[in-house]
Amino acid sequence: MWLAMAVLSALFAGLTSILAKCGIRKTDSDVATALRTIVVLLFSWIMVFVVGSAGTIRDISGMSLLFLILSGIATGASWICYFKALSLGDVNKVVPIDKSSTILSVLLAMVLFGETNHLAVRLGGTLVLAVGIFLMIERKEAQDDIEGKGWMGYAVLSAVFAALTSILAKAGITGVESNLGTAIRTGVVLAMAWLVVFMKGKQREIKEIDRKELIFIALSGLATGASWLCYYYAIQNGVVSVVVPIDKLSIIVTVAFSCLFLKERLNGKALAGLALMVLGTLAMTVWA
Repeated sequence: MWLAMAVLSALFAGLTSILAKCGIRKTDSDVATALRTIVVLLFSWIMVFVVGSAGTIRDISGMSLLFLILSGIATGASWICYFKALSLGDVNKVVPIDKSSTILSVLLAMVLFGETNHLAVRLGGTLVLAVGIFLMIERKEAQDDIEGKGWMGYAVLSAVFAALTSILAKAGITGVESNLGTAIRTGVVLAMAWLVVFMKGKQREIKEIDRKELIFIALSGLATGASWLCYYYAIQNGVVSVVVPIDKLSIIVTVAFSCLFLKERLNGKALAGLALMVLGTLAMTVWA
């Protein structure tokens, strides 16, 4: 079951990137992040009441709550960096770097949670993933403007915070119903996202958002909510060093949709990198 949820998480995460890209063509990325988090939070709490776990919130230990909050902070930081990178660069360039968080997550899970079964396969799969990610990263041409070059730095920061998110969430969600854990940490992300908006004085831009982009932002929020619910169920019940790579296969969905709808193309080197990422992930999954 947790493997199936991990696959669904990847599917919805892939849709998230494309829908978000469509929603931030003109809209500021910080404002878009804050708005879509509202949708994610509403979706998360609806699921909490559907599964009837709201009453267990009082049973959450102080330590679990602390790790959930830290996970939410890491997620907020990752989102802010990720959607800023998407607003500056092509989806097919930003996403592979963001997915490099897989490598750090897998290594940390092995050390912190003792996930060392089939160690040689997992290390080998991680190495193949790393090579694939390297091949997919395309550098900007020298004549690109300064703003355009900034996407890589934001993408790298997004990957680092995303890796911390998975590890902190695994620690915090122990003994907590996964939907409830997701809802709690989403509340932290929402507070952090709106804090950034007000600190930068961007709240006035909300009234100027294009309605079409607002729809894409909302749909992106729904896709994220669905992805999170599946992901943290898989994290809670499965093996982190396997769940995280499967979730990162969302890049296949992202690449497919970006080619179809955003007309972004991959060269031969990038396609080879994508194939290696899939191969490395499948190797770790088969020997889970």
